[in-house]
Amino acid sequence: MSALPPVAVTGSTGHVGALVARHLADRGVPQRLLARDPGRVPDLAGGVALPMSYADTDAARAALVGAKVLFMVSAAEAADRLEQHRTFIDAAAAAGVEHVVYTSFLGAAADCTFTLGRDHFATEQHVRDTGMAWTFLRDNFYLDVLPYFVGEDGVLRGPAGDGRVSAVARADVARVALEVLLDPEAHRGATYDLTGPESLTLTEVAETISAVTGRTVRFHDETVEEAYASRLRWPAEQWQYDAWVSTYLAIARGEVAGVSEDVAALTGVPPTGLADLLRARQEGTR
Repeated sequence: MSALPPVAVTGSTGHVGALVARHLADRGVPQRLLARDPGRVPDLAGGVALPMSYADTDAARAALVGAKVLFMVSAAEAADRLEQHRTFIDAAAAAGVEHVVYTSFLGAAADCTFTLGRDHFATEQHVRDTGMAWTFLRDNFYLDVLPYFVGEDGVLRGPAGDGRVSAVARADVARVALEVLLDPEAHRGATYDLTGPESLTLTEVAETISAVTGRTVRFHDETVEEAYASRLRWPAEQWQYDAWVSTYLAIARGEVAGVSEDVAALTGVPPTGLADLLRARQEGTR
Protein backbone atom coordinates (compact mmCIF):
# COMPACT_ATOMS: atom_id res chain seq x y z
CA MET A 1 0.00 0.00 0.00
CA SER A 2 2.88 2.41 0.65
CA ALA A 3 3.65 2.44 -3.10
CA LEU A 4 0.30 4.08 -3.78
CA PRO A 5 0.03 7.85 -4.35
CA PRO A 6 0.24 9.99 -1.19
CA VAL A 7 -2.85 12.04 -2.14
CA ALA A 8 -6.27 10.45 -1.53
CA VAL A 9 -9.52 11.86 -2.87
CA THR A 10 -13.07 10.88 -1.94
CA GLY A 11 -16.19 11.78 -3.89
CA SER A 12 -14.74 11.31 -7.38
CA THR A 13 -18.03 9.76 -8.51
CA GLY A 14 -19.89 12.90 -7.44
CA HIS A 15 -19.82 16.55 -8.47
CA VAL A 16 -17.12 18.38 -6.49
CA GLY A 17 -14.90 15.36 -5.97
CA ALA A 18 -14.91 14.55 -9.69
CA LEU A 19 -13.85 18.08 -10.55
CA VAL A 20 -11.06 18.00 -7.99
CA ALA A 21 -9.83 14.64 -9.23
CA ARG A 22 -9.75 15.87 -12.84
CA HIS A 23 -7.90 19.04 -11.86
CA LEU A 24 -5.27 17.01 -10.03
CA ALA A 25 -4.89 14.66 -12.99
CA ASP A 26 -4.51 17.62 -15.34
CA ARG A 27 -1.70 18.89 -13.12
CA GLY A 28 0.03 15.51 -13.18
CA VAL A 29 -0.67 14.66 -9.55
CA PRO A 30 -1.08 10.90 -8.89
CA GLN A 31 -3.98 10.13 -6.57
CA ARG A 32 -5.94 7.41 -4.84
CA LEU A 33 -9.62 7.64 -5.80
CA LEU A 34 -11.62 6.18 -2.94
CA ALA A 35 -15.18 5.08 -3.67
CA ARG A 36 -17.81 2.64 -2.53
CA ASP A 37 -17.98 1.38 -6.12
CA PRO A 38 -14.49 1.65 -7.69
CA GLY A 39 -16.01 0.70 -11.04
CA ARG A 40 -17.65 4.11 -11.22
CA VAL A 41 -14.44 6.04 -10.60
CA PRO A 42 -13.37 8.18 -13.58
CA ASP A 43 -10.44 6.85 -15.60
CA LEU A 44 -7.77 9.46 -14.95
CA ALA A 45 -4.03 9.49 -15.56
CA GLY A 46 -2.28 8.68 -12.30
CA GLY A 47 -5.51 7.65 -10.63
CA VAL A 48 -5.78 4.43 -8.60
CA ALA A 49 -9.32 3.33 -7.71
CA LEU A 50 -9.72 1.78 -4.27
CA PRO A 51 -12.81 0.45 -2.44
CA MET A 52 -13.87 2.46 0.59
CA SER A 53 -16.95 3.21 2.66
CA TYR A 54 -17.13 5.96 5.25
CA ALA A 55 -18.78 3.53 7.66
CA ASP A 56 -16.31 0.66 7.09
CA THR A 57 -13.28 1.16 9.32
CA ASP A 58 -11.22 -1.69 7.90
CA ALA A 59 -11.79 -0.76 4.23
CA ALA A 60 -11.10 2.91 4.89
CA ARG A 61 -7.91 2.21 6.81
CA ALA A 62 -6.65 -0.21 4.16
CA ALA A 63 -7.31 2.34 1.41
CA LEU A 64 -5.51 5.10 3.30
CA VAL A 65 -2.36 3.41 4.63
CA GLY A 66 0.57 5.39 3.28
CA ALA A 67 -1.54 8.38 2.23
CA LYS A 68 -0.35 11.75 3.50
CA VAL A 69 -3.08 14.14 2.35
CA LEU A 70 -6.80 13.37 2.22
CA PHE A 71 -9.45 15.37 0.39
CA MET A 72 -12.66 14.43 2.22
CA VAL A 73 -15.93 15.33 0.59
CA SER A 74 -18.76 15.14 3.11
CA ALA A 75 -20.77 11.91 2.86
CA ALA A 76 -24.18 11.69 1.27
CA GLU A 77 -26.94 13.11 3.46
CA ALA A 78 -28.08 10.45 5.91
CA ALA A 79 -29.38 10.19 9.45
CA ASP A 80 -26.04 8.71 10.52
CA ARG A 81 -23.76 10.91 8.42
CA LEU A 82 -21.90 12.33 11.43
CA GLU A 83 -21.25 8.81 12.73
CA GLN A 84 -19.93 7.84 9.28
CA HIS A 85 -17.66 10.87 9.25
CA ARG A 86 -16.22 10.07 12.66
CA THR A 87 -15.59 6.45 11.69
CA PHE A 88 -13.79 7.49 8.52
CA ILE A 89 -11.75 10.20 10.23
CA ASP A 90 -10.63 7.77 12.92
CA ALA A 91 -9.61 5.31 10.21
CA ALA A 92 -7.62 8.03 8.45
CA ALA A 93 -5.79 8.92 11.63
CA ALA A 94 -5.04 5.26 12.33
CA ALA A 95 -3.73 4.84 8.77
CA GLY A 96 -1.24 7.65 9.28
CA VAL A 97 -2.87 10.39 7.21
CA GLU A 98 -1.21 13.68 8.08
CA HIS A 99 -3.52 16.33 6.63
CA VAL A 100 -7.29 16.37 5.99
CA VAL A 101 -8.93 18.86 3.62
CA TYR A 102 -12.65 18.72 4.41
CA THR A 103 -15.62 20.25 2.60
CA SER A 104 -17.63 21.82 5.40
CA PHE A 105 -20.42 24.43 5.43
CA LEU A 106 -20.44 28.22 5.68
CA GLY A 107 -21.24 29.28 9.23
CA ALA A 108 -20.96 25.74 10.58
CA ALA A 109 -21.75 25.86 14.29
CA ALA A 110 -23.25 23.71 17.00
CA ASP A 111 -26.43 25.79 16.87
CA CYS A 112 -26.59 27.04 13.28
CA THR A 113 -30.04 27.10 11.70
CA PHE A 114 -29.24 24.73 8.81
CA THR A 115 -29.47 21.42 10.61
CA LEU A 116 -26.81 19.67 8.50
CA GLY A 117 -24.42 22.53 9.22
CA ARG A 118 -24.31 21.29 12.82
CA ASP A 119 -22.99 17.93 11.61
CA HIS A 120 -20.29 19.74 9.64
CA PHE A 121 -19.23 21.62 12.77
CA ALA A 122 -19.05 18.39 14.76
CA THR A 123 -17.03 16.81 11.95
CA GLU A 124 -14.56 19.69 12.00
CA GLN A 125 -14.15 19.27 15.74
CA HIS A 126 -13.53 15.55 15.38
CA VAL A 127 -10.81 16.18 12.81
CA ARG A 128 -9.16 18.63 15.22
CA ASP A 129 -9.35 16.11 18.06
CA THR A 130 -7.37 13.50 16.10
CA GLY A 131 -4.29 15.71 15.93
CA MET A 132 -4.10 15.53 12.14
CA ALA A 133 -3.42 18.78 10.31
CA TRP A 134 -6.50 20.21 8.65
CA THR A 135 -7.93 22.72 6.23
CA PHE A 136 -11.67 23.39 6.15
CA LEU A 137 -13.46 24.59 3.02
CA ARG A 138 -16.70 26.06 4.29
CA ASP A 139 -18.91 26.05 1.20
CA ASN A 140 -22.13 27.98 1.03
CA PHE A 141 -25.16 26.34 -0.58
CA TYR A 142 -24.31 25.35 -4.14
CA LEU A 143 -25.22 27.84 -6.83
CA ASP A 144 -25.60 24.99 -9.31
CA VAL A 145 -28.65 23.55 -7.54
CA LEU A 146 -30.63 26.75 -6.95
CA PRO A 147 -32.44 26.49 -10.32
CA TYR A 148 -33.53 22.96 -9.41
CA PHE A 149 -35.37 24.29 -6.37
CA VAL A 150 -37.93 25.75 -8.78
CA GLY A 151 -41.06 23.63 -9.06
CA GLU A 152 -42.68 22.48 -12.28
CA ASP A 153 -45.12 25.36 -11.81
CA GLY A 154 -42.30 27.90 -12.03
CA VAL A 155 -42.41 28.72 -8.32
CA LEU A 156 -39.39 28.81 -6.02
CA ARG A 157 -40.95 28.34 -2.60
CA GLY A 158 -39.66 28.33 0.94
CA PRO A 159 -39.67 30.37 4.17
CA ALA A 160 -36.69 32.56 3.22
CA GLY A 161 -38.34 35.98 3.39
CA ASP A 162 -36.04 38.77 2.23
CA GLY A 163 -32.94 36.93 3.43
CA ARG A 164 -29.94 36.64 1.16
CA VAL A 165 -27.66 33.80 0.11
CA SER A 166 -24.17 34.04 -1.41
CA ALA A 167 -24.31 30.62 -3.06
CA VAL A 168 -21.08 29.26 -4.56
CA ALA A 169 -20.50 27.33 -7.78
CA ARG A 170 -19.17 23.80 -7.35
CA ALA A 171 -16.48 24.57 -9.92
CA ASP A 172 -15.15 27.36 -7.71
CA VAL A 173 -15.00 25.05 -4.70
CA ALA A 174 -13.04 22.54 -6.78
CA ARG A 175 -10.57 25.20 -7.94
CA VAL A 176 -9.93 26.22 -4.34
CA ALA A 177 -9.50 22.60 -3.29
CA LEU A 178 -6.91 22.12 -6.03
CA GLU A 179 -4.83 25.03 -4.76
CA VAL A 180 -4.93 23.67 -1.22
CA LEU A 181 -4.03 20.13 -2.28
CA LEU A 182 -1.09 21.33 -4.36
CA ASP A 183 0.48 22.90 -1.26
CA PRO A 184 -1.38 21.70 1.85
CA GLU A 185 1.25 22.88 4.30
CA ALA A 186 0.64 26.48 3.22
CA HIS A 187 -2.98 26.06 4.29
CA ARG A 188 -2.50 24.16 7.53
CA GLY A 189 -5.07 25.23 10.12
CA ALA A 190 -6.93 27.51 7.68
CA THR A 191 -10.68 27.80 7.36
CA TYR A 192 -11.93 29.31 4.09
CA ASP A 193 -15.41 30.67 3.48
CA LEU A 194 -16.33 29.85 -0.10
CA THR A 195 -19.11 31.99 -1.56
CA GLY A 196 -20.21 33.46 -4.83
CA PRO A 197 -19.61 37.11 -5.78
CA GLU A 198 -23.06 38.31 -4.77
CA SER A 199 -25.68 37.86 -2.10
CA LEU A 200 -29.16 37.44 -3.55
CA THR A 201 -32.66 37.21 -2.16
CA LEU A 202 -34.70 34.36 -3.57
CA THR A 203 -36.83 36.95 -5.33
CA GLU A 204 -33.67 38.09 -7.11
CA VAL A 205 -32.73 34.48 -7.82
CA ALA A 206 -36.11 33.94 -9.46
CA GLU A 207 -35.76 37.15 -11.46
CA THR A 208 -32.28 36.14 -12.66
CA ILE A 209 -33.44 32.69 -13.74
CA SER A 210 -36.33 34.30 -15.62
CA ALA A 211 -34.12 36.86 -17.34
CA VAL A 212 -31.45 34.40 -18.46
CA THR A 213 -33.53 31.35 -19.35
CA GLY A 214 -36.75 32.96 -20.54
CA ARG A 215 -38.75 30.79 -18.17
CA THR A 216 -41.11 32.73 -15.91
CA VAL A 217 -40.08 32.03 -12.33
CA ARG A 218 -41.29 33.67 -9.14
CA PHE A 219 -40.55 33.29 -5.45
CA HIS A 220 -43.26 32.44 -2.94
CA ASP A 221 -42.37 33.08 0.70
CA GLU A 222 -43.96 30.15 2.53
CA THR A 223 -44.66 29.98 6.22
CA VAL A 224 -42.77 27.26 8.05
CA GLU A 225 -45.96 25.24 8.28
CA GLU A 226 -46.56 25.59 4.54
CA ALA A 227 -42.99 24.57 3.83
CA TYR A 228 -43.27 21.31 5.73
CA ALA A 229 -46.67 20.58 4.18
CA SER A 230 -45.58 21.26 0.60
CA ARG A 231 -42.63 18.88 0.93
CA LEU A 232 -44.70 15.95 2.10
CA ARG A 233 -45.12 15.01 -1.56
CA TRP A 234 -41.62 13.53 -1.29
CA PRO A 235 -41.53 10.60 1.18
CA ALA A 236 -38.68 11.20 3.62
CA GLU A 237 -37.67 10.92 7.24
CA GLN A 238 -38.18 13.83 9.62
CA TRP A 239 -34.48 14.76 9.69
CA GLN A 240 -34.58 15.24 5.92
CA TYR A 241 -37.67 17.47 6.06
CA ASP A 242 -35.93 19.50 8.78
CA ALA A 243 -32.84 19.88 6.59
CA TRP A 244 -34.86 21.00 3.57
CA VAL A 245 -36.86 23.59 5.48
CA SER A 246 -33.90 24.85 7.51
CA THR A 247 -32.11 25.63 4.24
CA TYR A 248 -34.58 28.47 3.73
CA LEU A 249 -34.67 29.46 7.39
CA ALA A 250 -30.89 29.90 7.35
CA ILE A 251 -31.33 32.28 4.43
CA ALA A 252 -34.13 34.15 6.21
CA ARG A 253 -31.98 34.63 9.31
CA GLY A 254 -29.01 36.00 7.40
CA GLU A 255 -26.65 33.16 8.27
CA VAL A 256 -25.55 32.50 4.67
CA ALA A 257 -25.53 36.05 3.32
CA GLY A 258 -21.90 37.05 3.72
CA VAL A 259 -19.71 37.41 0.65
CA SER A 260 -16.12 36.22 1.03
CA GLU A 261 -13.04 37.05 -1.02
CA ASP A 262 -11.48 33.64 -0.39
CA VAL A 263 -12.24 32.11 -3.81
CA ALA A 264 -10.59 34.98 -5.66
CA ALA A 265 -7.71 35.24 -3.20
CA LEU A 266 -6.85 31.54 -3.45
CA THR A 267 -7.37 31.01 -7.18
CA GLY A 268 -6.75 34.43 -8.69
CA VAL A 269 -10.11 34.21 -10.47
CA PRO A 270 -13.38 35.82 -9.28
CA PRO A 271 -16.13 33.37 -8.33
CA THR A 272 -18.99 32.69 -10.72
CA GLY A 273 -22.29 34.51 -10.35
CA LEU A 274 -25.74 33.04 -11.00
CA ALA A 275 -26.34 34.74 -14.35
CA ASP A 276 -22.97 33.61 -15.72
CA LEU A 277 -23.51 30.06 -14.51
CA LEU A 278 -26.92 29.92 -16.18
CA ARG A 279 -25.55 31.32 -19.43
CA ALA A 280 -22.71 28.81 -19.42
CA ARG A 281 -25.18 26.00 -18.78
CA GLN A 282 -27.28 27.11 -21.75
CA GLU A 283 -24.18 27.20 -23.92
CA GLY A 284 -23.21 23.73 -22.74
CA THR A 285 -19.94 24.83 -21.20
CA ARG A 286 -20.74 23.98 -17.56
